[in-house]
Amino acid sequence: MLASEFISQQLARELTELTRRLGRRIGLLMDRQGKVDKVVVGDAHRVFLPDLGPRRAGAARFRGVRLILSSLRPDGLTEEDLTDLVLLQLDAVAVIHAKPSGLPGQMDLGVLLPPDESEIPYRTESFLTVQHFKDDWREYVADLEGLFARSPQLAEVEGRPGAILVGVTLGNQRKAQRGMDELHRLAETAGFKVLDKVIQNREKLDGKTCIGTGKLQELIIQGMHLGADALIFDRELSPSQLRNIAQETELKVLDRTQIILDIFAQHATTKEGKLQVELAQLRYRMPRLAIMRTAMSRLTGGIGGRGPGETDLEINRRRAQERLTRLERQLEKTAVERATRRKKRQKAGIPVVSIVGYTNAGKSTLLNRMTRSEVLVADELFATLDTTSRRFRFPEEREIILTDTVGFIEDLPDTLLKAFKSTLEVLEEADLLIHVLDANDPEVNSHLQSVADVLDELEVSEVPVLRVWNKADLVAPHVLAELQSAHGGIAVSALEGEGLDELMAELERKLFLSRAASKHADVKED
Repeated sequence: MLASEFISQQLARELTELTRRLGRRIGLLMDRQGKVDKVVVGDAHRVFLPDLGPRRAGAARFRGVRLILSSLRPDGLTEEDLTDLVLLQLDAVAVIHAKPSGLPGQMDLGVLLPPDESEIPYRTESFLTVQHFKDDWREYVADLEGLFARSPQLAEVEGRPGAILVGVTLGNQRKAQRGMDELHRLAETAGFKVLDKVIQNREKLDGKTCIGTGKLQELIIQGMHLGADALIFDRELSPSQLRNIAQETELKVLDRTQIILDIFAQHATTKEGKLQVELAQLRYRMPRLAIMRTAMSRLTGGIGGRGPGETDLEINRRRAQERLTRLERQLEKTAVERATRRKKRQKAGIPVVSIVGYTNAGKSTLLNRMTRSEVLVADELFATLDTTSRRFRFPEEREIILTDTVGFIEDLPDTLLKAFKSTLEVLEEADLLIHVLDANDPEVNSHLQSVADVLDELEVSEVPVLRVWNKADLVAPHVLAELQSAHGGIAVSALEGEGLDELMAELERKLFLSRAASKHADVKED
């Protein structure tokens, strides 16, 4: 058979005659030279393909192999045939009807298409007989690969891998959408390019794959079509769910906790911050080591697997436990050192004010504006990870210490909250908390509640709170008025410096003037 032929008339006839004689479907796996590499015999309805190994790399995305199937009925390509085409990245899949006479009948052909050519990942067409496919096959498949190579949607954007975000809701659609919007920002901060977002409505979560086998198969096909590298789930997957999903796809499988841990690993700069990240990573991975040994490298390599120090992601459980114990001891030591520093500040009688708030609300910008310092400010989530302290002096030589803390998020995973609890112990010693809110965020009310919930979990809800509505220059006056009427607080623009005089006056009143008035009242009573 010539390399330019898709399939010769003679080979097609031998295939269909044998199919009728056996009463079974037969599959031929053929390479680009027209050589039959494998023959697979199925039953009357389907053919089970062997493992074809890893697909080819580079701009040519196809495997270099086409699948030609026979069929006892003129049903054409089945959904299963087209799924094999996409998941295996075959050059083509074709079904030839074996007529009752044994002669080859209609041929149905399916080939892959890039996302900017079609919303579905393939194109199908029918030919009366194999002889009616008159194209030179080598040129035909080269043109198809050229479409993929030139596809702007499949081109790398700033070297970032692509991801499909997966959300599951049991009824609260608004919360699910809010979570997906936040996961979008988390994924981009971690270095992904978000290619698609999917929210599935379910009555209950699927224990094996979270979203169900059928939906997972759809996502895998969509991922292959869009050129995705990863599926990112907007919830923490159990070890068995991670394993089951990883067994079904070559795509990287990540959950919300892994993405946050990865961002923390990128942003930790101090020794304590790095220890906290490694501790959180170990606590997350330890339950997953035993059942995910074969998939661990794919699940945690690159984005989602970065971390400080020299942690081996495939260490056994005993070594992981030993490392975890050492980390906890080191963090206890740093906590003692931090407590000593706090006692010195308390002895000096200097009030401590901690800035808290939802991530990316503008806490570091406010700290910089108030203290004229240069703490890192970036328009991304968790830009500030390590607690930062700066001294601030009022005009009357009164002095306070301002501390900036890691931003909070909705449904902060327990793994992360436990790991960073010691870092956030500074909140327990604070005389006042400045709760910074992004007044321009449409979800500001839910963010307000999320921060309040975390403060409750940290058992610091008794510390006085001053709410600061940041980015006031971007918000309509009536919206600001409604927020202040409902929750109190002061409107500022940390970036522009608006409202800071009022904020300073309120801080001085709360920290010094009210304290002095209280002492004066106590003396008068005596």
